[in-house]
This record gives sequence, C-alpha cells and structure tokens, in this order.
Amino acid sequence: MAAAIDFYFDFTSPYGYLAAEHIDALAAKYGREVNWNAILLGFIFKQTGQVAPMTIPLKGEYVIHDMQRSARFLGVPIKFPSEFPKMTIAAARGFYWLKDQDPALAKKFAQLVYRAYFVDDRDVGNAEVVADIAKSAGIDRDAFVANLQSDAVKERFKNESDRAIARKVFGSPFFIVDNEPFWGVDRLEHLDRWLKTGGF
Repeated sequence: MAAAIDFYFDFTSPYGYLAAEHIDALAAKYGREVNWNAILLGFIFKQTGQVAPMTIPLKGEYVIHDMQRSARFLGVPIKFPSEFPKMTIAAARGFYWLKDQDPALAKKFAQLVYRAYFVDDRDVGNAEVVADIAKSAGIDRDAFVANLQSDAVKERFKNESDRAIARKVFGSPFFIVDNEPFWGVDRLEHLDRWLKTGGF
C-alpha cells in the first residue's frame, strides 16, 4: 500500500482549515490515507525565527482578502473570527490524546474545532469550549479535560512539535508525500498531480 500523506495543520490557520476540508477526498482518489498532525505555528515561528504573516504590513490585509477568496474558490464556508489568532494548545493536546486511541475520531474532532472557529466564531483557545466541542463528537468530556494536563499528553505533543520542525515543517497547511514537501492550500493542485503521475 502506498504511503500516507502527512498533513500538518494549526487550528488557527485559515488555510489549514481550507485544506482540512479537502485533503481526505484528494488522498482517496489515489488510494492514500492521510496522517493528520496538529502543530502550533507560534511555537514553530519562535523556534525558526519567523513571524506571523498577519503581523506584516500590507501582507496581513492581503491574507484576509486571499483567505476569503480561496474559501470561495474551494467552496468552503468561512467567516473570519472576531479574535485572531488564538493559542490552541488545548485543542492540539486533545487531538493527540484522541489520535492515540482513535485516529478517525481525532480527525472528526479536528474538523469540528476548525468549523467552530472559522464558521461559528467560537473561542477555540478556551479549553472549556474545546471540551464542549469534544463532547459534541461523542467524546467523554471529563476524560478529555483530565487528559489535557497529563504529563503523557504534554510530552506527546512536545515530541510531535519537535518532530515537525525536524521534518522542516514551517507553516500550515503543510503536506509531505513520498518525502516531498508541499506548503499551502494553493499546493493542493500540485499535490493532486504528484499523486496522479508519481512525481514531476
């Protein structure tokens, strides 16, 4: 069986959200699975000396415009959140706690968090809100909350963050397929052709 596509995303990345709505269907066309991986861009930016695009004059305004245009192009509903960005460490930790038990449920949770933020304007930086989202997916809320602060989950997330940087992941969305990196939702078409042709 062909190797899975590694998909890295930050819960406050609008482009990550757009990619999350399409990556599984794209992979399925070519018989590929998708390995979802939550990251925190703030941590990666700090480690790699980057700054958030939204903080850069002119570029920040462009990103808001482009995000909305990209959503229309991809047919994905989006509403720019009233508070942006958010520190989504609870969502990321919760994602990995779920992934270790049930990757499909973790993916469902990730999609619900994304939609809560970029459609419903919910505060996904708030652990209680994130726990409510988990509950809506059929996850035991008390167990979810308890595990957010467990040493094992904290270590798991730290290790995944370090691994992402070691693999030269620097943005969201970021895809790695057959050891080939692709950055950005605008690279979905490139990724499609790569999967179709076996590389170019």
